Amino acid sequence: MSTIPTTHPGFEYLGQELELFQQATHWKAYFASHLKPHLVGDVLEVGAGIGGTARVLCDGRQKSWSMLEPDAGLAGQLAESIREQPLPARQELRVGTTLDLDSQRYDCVLYMDVIEHIEFDHEELQRAANLLNPGGALVILVPAHQWLYTPFDRAIGHFRRYSRRSLQAVIPDSLVRQKLIYLDSVGLLASLANRVWLKSAAPTQRQIQFWDRVLVPCSRWIDPILFHAAGKSVLGVWRKPE
Repeated sequence: MSTIPTTHPGFEYLGQELELFQQATHWKAYFASHLKPHLVGDVLEVGAGIGGTARVLCDGRQKSWSMLEPDAGLAGQLAESIREQPLPARQELRVGTTLDLDSQRYDCVLYMDVIEHIEFDHEELQRAANLLNPGGALVILVPAHQWLYTPFDRAIGHFRRYSRRSLQAVIPDSLVRQKLIYLDSVGLLASLANRVWLKSAAPTQRQIQFWDRVLVPCSRWIDPILFHAAGKSVLGVWRKPE
């Protein structure tokens, strides 16, 4: 593993939800079932946080797993974690953003609940497309529906939420869409209920556990019946032509 010093010493991640969602194992297994076929070769994870996504998705079938994290504090926690328990693929941790990458190329660039934190999302995704090898995949998961935007979104640094249409609109024209679906239809109903009746500013640990252990398994059954036409998150995969 190598670590490159940050070129953004002033950046500090505002969100506090990483630890809150750390134990959402059913949710992670659900999105992993959709993503793992695309996570091959050399993978770049942008906004790696404290490593929760890498632990779920890096399973040893990849040639390498590079983690890019702009917050030096989070990167330090991640470095300690993978020092104690290395990933099952060749690993690299970089402190910075895609602006710091130049000649590197990857077979997959991955954004898991990250794009909503980036003000200029179209420019970011153009850089991501430029980082892809021919045939490589851009993989994105984001929170869905701007009408669900709450003070909690604002507090953790979200600029926006997305629909399938608005996410597709910021994808570079050079990439070909392979998948663009909603996930977690039951969670969407729960979020709507919270917005209308409960109006809680942030989820509690107990609410997260109920969502993960009860609602997500229901969504895994119902989402295909609805043809993934509704959900609390948007998942997309685009590929760079050979």
